Amino acid sequence: MQNPASLSGKVIIVTGAAQGIGKALSDHALAMGASIAAVDLMADTLKQSFADAPSDRVRTFAGDVTDDDFVAHVVEQTDRELGGLHGLLNNAGIVRAAMITDMTSAQWQSVIDVNLTGAFKCLQAVGRHLVQKAKAGDTNPGSIVNVSSDAGRRGTFGQINYGAAKAGVLGLTMSAAREWGRFNINVNSVCYGLVETAMTETIRQEKFRGRYLESIPLNRFSTPEDVAPATCFLLSDAASYITGQHLAIDGGFHITA
Repeated sequence: MQNPASLSGKVIIVTGAAQGIGKALSDHALAMGASIAAVDLMADTLKQSFADAPSDRVRTFAGDVTDDDFVAHVVEQTDRELGGLHGLLNNAGIVRAAMITDMTSAQWQSVIDVNLTGAFKCLQAVGRHLVQKAKAGDTNPGSIVNVSSDAGRRGTFGQINYGAAKAGVLGLTMSAAREWGRFNINVNSVCYGLVETAMTETIRQEKFRGRYLESIPLNRFSTPEDVAPATCFLLSDAASYITGQHLAIDGGFHITA
């Protein structure tokens, strides 16, 4: 019996793929049999991260997820060069921390642009492609997973821009799931807690570490490798009847008061 969580034969776009969570998602998808289009703004890091990846199953695209032309190019070239397109791991994101009273318009807008508008543009472009597949007769056109955060469900401290953007991603997920359900396109989100990446380095310092760990029932921060398997599962055929959901992969952080 084939592993129902296999991604064999699927072609997946992964945004923010050069490092951290995006790299772990890419590595796991590859291990589960997928081919991937790895997207990131950091061209040199992207190239280095995938230097040893199988050339027949990986393409890299350096560019900005807020650029409509770039995103459309990624979708078109992925389909052409990898022989199809079946899914999206909508992961690209940035942080620009500041307290509410000190946050500048530039800090606010940059995070909204990448984490929410960029997520929408990627969802829209991949969704258009999957809808076309469905209208052409494909009964299993593909799936989309948007990376949100517990910050979008519980609020956050010193990152109101990030919390607002990630709350918006939950809305993107539910709306797209409703619109595209009739095409058998699954759209879900994942909500991470505190993952050990460069983006969370400040709040994992000794000054804050104990307070945050007390809020996590599993009493540890997660690694990118912790969150990748469950995230990729939502792209597999084993998740074919799951849509419009927000899966918390956070060690229980969302259930604590």
